[in-house]
Amino acid sequence: MKTIYVKAKDVERKWYIVDASGKTLGRVAVKIASVLRGKNKPYYTPHQELGDYVVVVNADKIAVTGNKRAAKVYYRHSGHAGGLKAETFEKVIARKPTFPLETAIRGMLPKNRLGRKLFKNVKVYAGESHPHGAQKPEQMEI
Repeated sequence: MKTIYVKAKDVERKWYIVDASGKTLGRVAVKIASVLRGKNKPYYTPHQELGDYVVVVNADKIAVTGNKRAAKVYYRHSGHAGGLKAETFEKVIARKPTFPLETAIRGMLPKNRLGRKLFKNVKVYAGESHPHGAQKPEQMEI
């Protein structure tokens, strides 16, 4: 048995498009993170960037189950004493519609240089239109 190492120039990278309207937040994020890492390819290697590009449209119409629309809270901290800010899913999606999906995807990628590099391969848009038509993205089923 020999380990196969694929060079970056030999990798054929595809573009996929995902319509997130009406789909569950976590389930969409899992599929996207898997494609970004390249886990859908036979020559997947954990330490290499072999994944594909993903374009997500209609991120503002993403669904959450149960009472999460009102109860799910996103936290951030300014770094100063008493600087903890909390915001519900409803308020976040009204203010910045792509944030919940981007956060979910980023949380499922590695927490290192590779993860930051992989996150640049996903493009999330709130509406139906996107500027990546020239790449001829394929529809990805979720």
